[in-house]
Amino acid sequence: MKQGDAIELKVTPDPFVTVRYAGASGDFNPIHIDEAFAKQVGLPGRILHGLWTMAQVARALTDAGGGPESLKKLSVQFRGMGALGEEIVVSGSVTDVSGGVATVEAEAEQSGNRIIRNAVADLVAE
Repeated sequence: MKQGDAIELKVTPDPFVTVRYAGASGDFNPIHIDEAFAKQVGLPGRILHGLWTMAQVARALTDAGGGPESLKKLSVQFRGMGALGEEIVVSGSVTDVSGGVATVEAEAEQSGNRIIRNAVADLVAE
């Protein structure tokens, strides 16, 4: 990795991703798995788990870094709700490389909304 390298991942969450993620994570909050409940509390429908969305950021970074072992640190700011069936674009770039570590800044955008902002990661630079 070198300074200026771009990172991008596009993923469209399918209608069942929140059910699968609830089972894997143990987060069965009904806003993620029950359409009627989500609408009853004022949401447009079921929403993505924030940590699933963060995992897509991590996936984009580890794909670029050569595997999960390359990711040494990741921080993000959750700034919006993710929707099912709409493409999410994770984009970022390498801002610095020094001491064998590449620093990457990234965000996740869906339908014009930056649902994850100010993601910063350290990756092993090869």
